[in-house]
Amino acid sequence: MQDEADGVQEQGSDRLPRRWRRWLGAWRRWSLWVLLLALVASMLVTLVWLAGRYEAAEVQSRLERDTADAVADMRSAFAHNLQNLQALQAGDPDLTTWELRAGELLSTRRELVRIEWRDAQLQMRAHAESPYRAPHWDQGERSSVHSEAALACINARRITGASYSSSYFQPMPDGVGAEMMEVCLPLIHEGRVRGFVVATYALQTVLQDLVAPGLQRTQEVSFTEADGTRLALVGAMRRGTRMFTAQQLFDLPGNTLVLRMDGWHAAPNVFPNVLTALVTAMSIALVSVLVVLVRDNRRRLRAERDLGDALAFRKAMEDSLVTGLRARDVRGRITYVNPAFCSMVGFSADELVGQATPPYWPPEHAQEYAERQGVRMAGRLDPPREGYESIFMRKDGTRLTVMIYEAPLINAQGLHTGWMGSFLDVTGQRRAEELSRTSQERLQATARLATVGEMASLLSHELNQPLAAISSYATGSLNLLEPGASAAAPAEQDLADVRLAVQRIAAQAERAGRVIKSVHDFVRRRDQSREPIAAQALFDAVLPLIRLQAHKLAVRVMLDIPPDLPQVWCDATMVEQVLLNLARNAMQAMDEPETRTRILELRVRRAPSNGTKGWLEFSVADMGKGIAPEVAKRLFTPFYTTRAEGMGLGLSLCRTVVEQHGGFLAYTARTPRGTVFTFTLPVFEETKH
Repeated sequence: MQDEADGVQEQGSDRLPRRWRRWLGAWRRWSLWVLLLALVASMLVTLVWLAGRYEAAEVQSRLERDTADAVADMRSAFAHNLQNLQALQAGDPDLTTWELRAGELLSTRRELVRIEWRDAQLQMRAHAESPYRAPHWDQGERSSVHSEAALACINARRITGASYSSSYFQPMPDGVGAEMMEVCLPLIHEGRVRGFVVATYALQTVLQDLVAPGLQRTQEVSFTEADGTRLALVGAMRRGTRMFTAQQLFDLPGNTLVLRMDGWHAAPNVFPNVLTALVTAMSIALVSVLVVLVRDNRRRLRAERDLGDALAFRKAMEDSLVTGLRARDVRGRITYVNPAFCSMVGFSADELVGQATPPYWPPEHAQEYAERQGVRMAGRLDPPREGYESIFMRKDGTRLTVMIYEAPLINAQGLHTGWMGSFLDVTGQRRAEELSRTSQERLQATARLATVGEMASLLSHELNQPLAAISSYATGSLNLLEPGASAAAPAEQDLADVRLAVQRIAAQAERAGRVIKSVHDFVRRRDQSREPIAAQALFDAVLPLIRLQAHKLAVRVMLDIPPDLPQVWCDATMVEQVLLNLARNAMQAMDEPETRTRILELRVRRAPSNGTKGWLEFSVADMGKGIAPEVAKRLFTPFYTTRAEGMGLGLSLCRTVVEQHGGFLAYTARTPRGTVFTFTLPVFEETKH
């Protein structure tokens, strides 16, 4: 099925123009490599892109992990601070003791900037401030129940636990200010809130002290609100062109902050990625090339094996051929000859290949063959498809006749590269044809002689009449010239009678001469040559002989030839022989006592013709008893006859002659009795000759 599909595909490809076939062939040869290069390039780009994506994903993942760790550290520190704040009330200290404890705590926890002790009505009892950078507090505002600290304490009372306030901006003595956040821890004793511990966080310090310093050197860390407003910011300067962001909620009772980390990273380093991709792509390409080479090697080995088989098959076929083969290039030099051709001309392949003037050209035809080859190589004359005949010379000098069939050699690219010719040695065939023609001519001469022999009696009868008349006229003339008793000169009347008798003698002698000449013309052998001749002329040549036999057998001859018939192209002597044989056979068929009406009809009419050639039909009809079926089976068999004096060659020769002219000889029964023989001859056409 694959071969059939390839065959259909090859047939489909043969109908394409040459330019498209060339493009199709180039695509078949290079398409695999083009696809391979495209695959490698696409893989290279994909690998670089994936490497960049992987690197960015790694940076983002690391940033999110750092953010989560920072939130966990701050949550732990805030919980530890709550424990420390709770510990300030341990032992029910007095105000002085409490302030000392608060001051110690503030000195160790830099993120706390102020600690207050308030009673249940949120009135300030004691407070302590950070020794590092104490903000300037408005005491009136701090005592207000509407301050952020008061709001956080209200919420802490409600939830009976620590509560954080919203952040707020607190101006600083240096004129800058900072974002603060309060935490209110209720002091509960026996189920009742006895007071509050309020601590203030500086968010900037929270980020500076609670976030790992390593992160601050590489990241930008900030607290933001839900809408993205930055509250506090620490971190390094921006480095790189690509920013990565990670956010983590820092939820506290009463307030929720967002910890944001921004990392700046340079664009993915393309060069190492490209190198990695190149190595990977080259590895894949190398493996692919190896696979392709293995497949190509297998296909090449299979093609070489098939080619070897094809060459062996072709050599065996060429060795078995009896037809000579010869190839020539466009310059006429021989490029190939097969063993049959070498055997035909007697020269080896080494003696012929490369020769522009082959040694098998006879010297007497060498100039003609060279001119013919020059015309053919120049493309001005294509060899006839039906072949042409030529004479070659064997190595021993003998001549041979060959039939040559040539065709142009076209290579795979459609270019004309030379000529391939096949040669048939027809020397034996031509010799046999010559012998056959000679035999036919001898048989025809023999048949004509036999006809003359059969007509000898008729000739003697026909010649006896003028000879008897000549004798009578001669005797009468002698009598008139005999001297009479008076020895006087013959009278004028006698001389006139003698003159008339001599004229009659001459006329009878001329008549006898015509009879003898007609027989001589018929018997005389002439060279075969075809010529245009009228049908009337063919009958005129044989009618004297036909009438001789017709007169003897009491046969009436009827000739029907229309005057406007064209000429026929034939050998007149051979066709006259056919007409005479058929006429004689017809008259002999009527030489029976029971045949009272004896009419020989000779007709000529136009026969059905085709578009290339016209025909005339000749017919010879008798009124004899017809042809018996057992005789009809062997009617045209040579040397078969029903007459004791016949040779049985007449009808056989007639059919051979007619068929040599391309015609057809047949017979049919005639109504009410008799037989009609018909044969056809081609009409002469001047343009074809």
